[in-house]
Amino acid sequence: MSATTTIDAGRPSEAASPTLISDRKLYKLVIASSIGNALEWFDLIVYAFFAATISKLFFPSENETVSLMMTLGAFALSYLIRPLGALVLGSYADRKGRKAAMLVSLWLMMAGTAMIAVMPTWETAGLLAPLGIFAARLLQGFSAGGEFGSATALLVERAPDKKGLISSFMFASQGVSGLLGSGFGLLLTTTLTTQQLEDWGWRIPFLFGLLIGPIGLYIRKHIEESAEFNHHATPESTPIAELFRHHKGSILLAIGALMLSTSVSYTIIYMPTYAVKQLGLQASTGFAGTLLSGLILTLLTPFVGHFSDRLGRTRIMIWAASIFVITILPVFYFLGLYPALGTLFVMLTWLSLLKALYFGGLPALMSDLFETRVRASGLALSYNIGTTLFGSAGPLLITWMLSATGSGLAPAYYLGFTSVVSLVTLFLIRKHRKIG
Repeated sequence: MSATTTIDAGRPSEAASPTLISDRKLYKLVIASSIGNALEWFDLIVYAFFAATISKLFFPSENETVSLMMTLGAFALSYLIRPLGALVLGSYADRKGRKAAMLVSLWLMMAGTAMIAVMPTWETAGLLAPLGIFAARLLQGFSAGGEFGSATALLVERAPDKKGLISSFMFASQGVSGLLGSGFGLLLTTTLTTQQLEDWGWRIPFLFGLLIGPIGLYIRKHIEESAEFNHHATPESTPIAELFRHHKGSILLAIGALMLSTSVSYTIIYMPTYAVKQLGLQASTGFAGTLLSGLILTLLTPFVGHFSDRLGRTRIMIWAASIFVITILPVFYFLGLYPALGTLFVMLTWLSLLKALYFGGLPALMSDLFETRVRASGLALSYNIGTTLFGSAGPLLITWMLSATGSGLAPAYYLGFTSVVSLVTLFLIRKHRKIG
């Protein structure tokens, strides 16, 4: 079976020939679908990048490690609501349309971003300050719960002949977010004093992120709904009920395939904090390293998505995961021996290259696991369970492991585990679902 053949044989959308869309509409579709995902990742990247500053302002403690863990804990706990957002907004997308759900999720994301941007600190508001940050992150988490499923479903259904390429921009947009977030981090930490950064500088990226929202809303209002969605069969019951009744195995496989990708993403986000706390480097060093990572992911991911349409998704992903398993421990060991900007660049370059090779075809692979009528719900739920359990909790787990063991190799142990699980999952998908 070729890489572009889906496993949902016989569904109504496959009976009819898909209508190819013009390049102009394709570009517009990519921007409309990716901008919400980019905003989501920009906000969480900025939050994680400025975790040390936020910990002082909103979660003050006599112990810096405790303060940082509280900040990262709020970051991780806010993801617990993402599966709920996936159920609600994913089901909405499967019932009312991908476009409608994408508009709702972007409105909610903007509201959460605005709350963080203007939130008073502990010194001004006391306990209300961390509670406000937590509430804003919950709102963002709920909205993000439906973003990936709705947008990815729309992309693969509007361009079924190049679903690997078109859906790869969902993850390439994460690279753009990394570039912007790292750029802000590098600029602010090198041009502002510590006092200026704590007084007002850290708010600038969130205010910038808030400006992206209206552009995304305008573009999304003027895109067309998926013809495949418009012609799919009426679900036997509600999309969520049908998903749990007939697609539990697909959910587990999607989560397993996602584990490596999401764990690497959040480890890269954690690198500026790791560089300061573990390696004794300047914060600007970590931001410079993640800036390079964002550039690689932005440029390389679409090419990998394109080749996944031609060569097969699992074939490329299995090779990337295998190399990851073999090299992750030596890379972090090398960084520990020579903690400097150059070695950090080498480590992040290697991680980013393997990550791009792995997740370029991942959105299309995940979409192939679900039928049209439950695709948005299935993608949303599996993506958000995976990112909650193995992504957002990563920085908190790594911080705890570093504190408990004193070993700088803690991130490598974590990533080694997730890469092995994803590798096994890919072999299962290849064998039992016949996806090349």
